[in-house]
Amino acid sequence: MSQQDWHLISSYAGILILATFSVYAGSFGSLKAPRSAKGKKDSGDDDSEQEDEEVPERVTTSEALLFPILGSITLFGLYLIVKFLGVEWINWLLGWYFAFVGIISVWKCSISIAVTLLGKGYWRSFKIRKLELPKFIDPKGTSVVSMRTPSIVLLFPSLIPSILYSYQTGPKKSALITDILALSFAHNSLSLIKLDRFQTGIILLSGLFLYDIWWVFGTEVMVTVGTSLDAPIKILWPKSYLFSIERGFTMLGLGDIVVPGLFISLALRFDLNNSAHKTPNKPFIKPYFISAIIAYVVGLSTTIVVMSVFKAAQPALLYLSPACILSFLITAYSRNELNVAWEWDDNDAKPAEEKEPVKDICDLDSNESVVLAEADPLDEEYIVRNRLHLN
Repeated sequence: MSQQDWHLISSYAGILILATFSVYAGSFGSLKAPRSAKGKKDSGDDDSEQEDEEVPERVTTSEALLFPILGSITLFGLYLIVKFLGVEWINWLLGWYFAFVGIISVWKCSISIAVTLLGKGYWRSFKIRKLELPKFIDPKGTSVVSMRTPSIVLLFPSLIPSILYSYQTGPKKSALITDILALSFAHNSLSLIKLDRFQTGIILLSGLFLYDIWWVFGTEVMVTVGTSLDAPIKILWPKSYLFSIERGFTMLGLGDIVVPGLFISLALRFDLNNSAHKTPNKPFIKPYFISAIIAYVVGLSTTIVVMSVFKAAQPALLYLSPACILSFLITAYSRNELNVAWEWDDNDAKPAEEKEPVKDICDLDSNESVVLAEADPLDEEYIVRNRLHLN
C-alpha cells in the first residue's frame, strides 16, 4: 500500500475509535437515574446526596415516527439557506449558538469525567453549595441551584473551548475545538435522551435509515449541507497519521453517533434491569450492550470500506441501522428473551409519585456486584446509591 493509503487508514481508524468511545461512554452515562426524577428521598439521605441533576427526555413511538419528517424539513431548510443566501451568516449564527450551548455541554462532561476519576464516594465528600440564580433569570430570587464545589471550579476551564471557537477567524474552525464541542454534545445527548422501548428504537432506526438513503443517494442535499456548514455537529480526524491538516479531514456527523447510541444505551439499561431481576447477587453482565457495540463497529467499518471502494459519500445509517437492529434480534432470540425484550419498557419514565421509594440498599464496595434489598428488581432507582460492578 502507498503512503496515501496509510494516511487514510489512520484517519478512518481515528474516526472509528472516537465514535465508538463516544457511544460507549454516553451509554454508561445514561445509567444514571436523575434525583429530580425521583419521589421522596430516603429519610437517611443527607445534604451530600442532594445535588441537582437533570430529568431525562423520553422518546416515545409517536415521536420516533416524526423524527424523519422533522429532520427532512430542517435539512431541506438549511439546504435552501446555503444555496440561495450563502453560508457565511448561517455559519456565524450557528457558531455563536453552539459556542454558548457548548459551555454548558463541556461543563457537564467535565463534571462526569471528574466524578469517574475521583469516584462517587469521594465526590460526595465535597460540600454542596447553594447558589441563587441571577435576577435577570429569576426576578423573584426564589430559585436555588445546588452543586458541589468542584462543579463550580470546573465551570471556568469549560469556557475555554467555546471562547476559542467563537473568536477563531478564517473559513474553517479548529478541528480539535470542533471535536471537543461535538463529543460533549454527543455525550450529553446520550446521557439525557432515552428511548422508552426497543420498539421505539427500531422505528427510529428504520425511519432514519430511509431518511439517510433518500437525502444522500436521491439528492445532493445531505452532502451539500454537511460540507458547507462549519458547526460542531460532526467529528473530524486529519487524513494523516502525522496529524497534518493540509490533507483535509475525515468527518462523521453527530447523528451517526447519537441515533445508534440511543439504541445501544437502551440495550445497556435492559442488561442492567435483566441482571438485577435474574442474577442480583452476580456481576452485571451486558450481552445486549456488547453485541450492539460490536454491531456498531462492524456497521461503521462497513460504511468506511464501501466509501473507500466507490469513492463516494455513504449514509452511515444505511449500515448502522440494520446492524444494531439485527444485533438486538439475534441476541434476544438466542437467549429466548425475544418476547420479554420486545415488551419491556424502560420504566424509569414513570412519574415520581407512581414509584415506591427504595426501602433499603446495601452499601457495596467497588469490587462487589449489585445487591438489591427490598426494592423492585426492575426499578433502576437502586443504581443511584450504589457503585456498580461494570466490568
